[in-house]
Amino acid sequence: QVQLVESGGGLVQPGGSLRLSCAASGFIFSRYVMSWYRQTPGNGREMVASITTTGGTTQYIQTVKGRFTISRDNAKNTVYLQMNALKPEDTAVYYCKAGKLWIGLRSDDYWGQGTQVTVSS
Repeated sequence: QVQLVESGGGLVQPGGSLRLSCAASGFIFSRYVMSWYRQTPGNGREMVASITTTGGTTQYIQTVKGRFTISRDNAKNTVYLQMNALKPEDTAVYYCKAGKLWIGLRSDDYWGQGTQVTVSS
């Protein structure tokens, strides 16, 4: 049974930091591109960051470059998102995704249940 379980979300003040984790099971983690998406009410999910199977290449949306860092540990079947200098506009539900594509979605992608990140004073 495939599972992606996110953790690490919460309430943080502007300028603060959070580290999200996504623990994977039920599939060969090291063969999948891992990504973090986020979604706010009334909007679709947007890709925040992605990392290749070996961790050698990453990509980010412009608004988080220099503040967020995606990483993975294939030995632990876990992907991380270190979020620094958080802004209120980073408030969203953050989702972990495992997929075969570097860009785009497929119907057989795996998704976690999401974790809420709220940036507010």
